[in-house]
Amino acid sequence: MKKIAVLLLLTTIQLVKAQDDSRVITTGVPFLLIAADARAAGMGDQGVATSPDTYSQQWNPAKYAFALDKQGFSISYTPYLTELVNDISLGQVTYYNRFGEEGRSAFAGSLRYFGLGEIELRQNADDVAQVVKPFELALDGSYALKLSERFSMSVAGRYIRSQLRIPTESSGGDAKPASTFAFDIAGYYQSEEDAYGDFNGRWRAGFNFQNMGPKINYDAGTSDDNSANFLPANMRIGGGFDFIFDDYNKVSLNLEVTKLLVPTPQKLDVNGDGEITSSERDQVIGDYNRVNWVSGVFKSFGDAPGGFSEELKELTYSAGAEYLYQDSFAMRLGYFHESPLKGARQFFSLGAGFKYNTVKIDVSYLFSASKVKNPLENTLRFSLTFNFGDQYEEY
Repeated sequence: MKKIAVLLLLTTIQLVKAQDDSRVITTGVPFLLIAADARAAGMGDQGVATSPDTYSQQWNPAKYAFALDKQGFSISYTPYLTELVNDISLGQVTYYNRFGEEGRSAFAGSLRYFGLGEIELRQNADDVAQVVKPFELALDGSYALKLSERFSMSVAGRYIRSQLRIPTESSGGDAKPASTFAFDIAGYYQSEEDAYGDFNGRWRAGFNFQNMGPKINYDAGTSDDNSANFLPANMRIGGGFDFIFDDYNKVSLNLEVTKLLVPTPQKLDVNGDGEITSSERDQVIGDYNRVNWVSGVFKSFGDAPGGFSEELKELTYSAGAEYLYQDSFAMRLGYFHESPLKGARQFFSLGAGFKYNTVKIDVSYLFSASKVKNPLENTLRFSLTFNFGDQYEEY
């Protein structure tokens, strides 16, 4: 029963398009916003402007043009809702290759798979169980190019598939998956290493417009956009600074701000009389559903019913730090904050990394700082990376 309740929550939450009190923005395929790698998770779920690594595909593929290793392959595993069930998880595999004259280009591919384990369905208690395995996945490809010695840009394409529908008698036992596509546009800047008194330093900055694409329709048999759900399109902007004390010790500080590029649900009380009628509800939800994804991106910057102050509450931010010793051992910590009116995700995170030759292991742990239960609370996340091929000089 717990598993079915979780599945129903994941599928029906996408239908909730307006909440008069908090106006939390909900989207389809929210698994795309989960940090799939332990390094980013250890620094408060951020990665748009951190130093390049194999996991850059999810955060900012433009960083691959500055990667020090020619090739990299990674596997990440994140248990989900571990306090309720033991077979829901997010997995990701990623590969990148930096190539071309002086390594000015790079391509990468990744697969993210969000599995909800097995669910047994029965009409009656004595019936033979029908076992279903709901899942969602995203298959990505990206290309990055250095436009100068210090700045790169990238484009990425993404195929998204969601198989969450439960077969029913009304559907004839057939549950067609929902699918769509999206694209990203990202940029990354990394300065030269400069002297600052007793230490050297390097600035980094990045941006990424992610998951830009048509809505996803969970209702099999309907093609009308009015019944579809927005993708979790978002804008990430971040910056960071590396304190390079010597050849052995380095500390990186990073800050990242994110905004969903999805319209804000409007007030249900259209007349302002304190009562919400069914016609008012249908009108507001209908108007919201009729907004297409392109218009939604532009509307998202100025449609909050509470004005500019509410728009600011739709920004999430994270701060993270990473200490590196000889590029072989890392300690990380981070903090993530979301307004209580917009979801209330607030948490601290810790992480560590260990590198031996071409193999690197990363782990992270999350502590919730909110009254709202975090589905990743008290969960260990793991990532394993293999780097191979020639190494590029940083300068």
